[in-house]
Amino acid sequence: MTIIQLEYLIAVEKYGSFSEAAKNCHVTQPTLSMQIQKLEEELGVKIFKRDKFPIAMTAIGEKIIAQAKQILKEKERINILLQIEKGVFAGTLKVAIIPTVSSYLLPMFLRNFINKFPEVELIIDEVTTDEIINGIHKGNFDIGIIALRSSNGNLITETLYFEPFVAFLPPNHKLMKKNRISQNDLNVNDFLLLKEGHCLREQTLSVCKTDATDWVSKETKVVFESGNLDTLIKLVEQNFGMTLLPYLSLQYIKDRKKLKQIKEFVKPVPKREIGFVYSNTFIKKHLLEALKGEILNVIPDELKENKDGLIIR
Repeated sequence: MTIIQLEYLIAVEKYGSFSEAAKNCHVTQPTLSMQIQKLEEELGVKIFKRDKFPIAMTAIGEKIIAQAKQILKEKERINILLQIEKGVFAGTLKVAIIPTVSSYLLPMFLRNFINKFPEVELIIDEVTTDEIINGIHKGNFDIGIIALRSSNGNLITETLYFEPFVAFLPPNHKLMKKNRISQNDLNVNDFLLLKEGHCLREQTLSVCKTDATDWVSKETKVVFESGNLDTLIKLVEQNFGMTLLPYLSLQYIKDRKKLKQIKEFVKPVPKREIGFVYSNTFIKKHLLEALKGEILNVIPDELKENKDGLIIR
């Protein structure tokens, strides 16, 4: 039994196909198939039902592959311990991040991180909060960067910063006359929302002190739900409604006219708590700390503590 054979087993289980597994393991299909067959002969059992598509595991195959994953995780743990001992930062870190954070946060720190840790391969996926939590449980992601919720899927959480919300108003909106606005000023039917599944949608409804069932009134002319916050910004400019923006997005708004359409909230300011989520079996803590350090280096000091804020979950 070899480590390579165990890696091939896990690849077949993941991709449900010998050909796809071979492709992702960068070997030929005959090579992969031969190694798995050798292992089955050594163990005296069948691990896969080859007459099924996608390839299915036998009952004993499921147990063997579960154990193989543990063996490879322990092998990785040894490598991580050696890296930490030698002060080496290398390997792959699979990061999942929600869209309303990635658009504004990634450009702030990513280049610095790559330059400082050139041997670390960051694999970044932009997905929703639920997809991140499910992906971490399945081992598809190492860590997630999300707006922390009341329940985070039994994952470990670490706070990065507290981000205020601001309102982006149409040019002719009645709230344009105010210097600052309060939650009580908001009418949920004025809002353009992101699609279901995006946490900013639920946070917007919470700031408006309402729920999704109350959002669309009989007077609503256009019901538009986007998966892209930049699209909502363009529609606000066309007087289709208003939206909430995360504070870090303001650094990318250079047009003075647009900046006048931004209204901050009176205290307590509604905020979201941005942080890491990861499994209690996550072992690349030195890479996590390196990533955390680079992020905090670019976050304004006033966002690192929650002063006079109301955390929206």
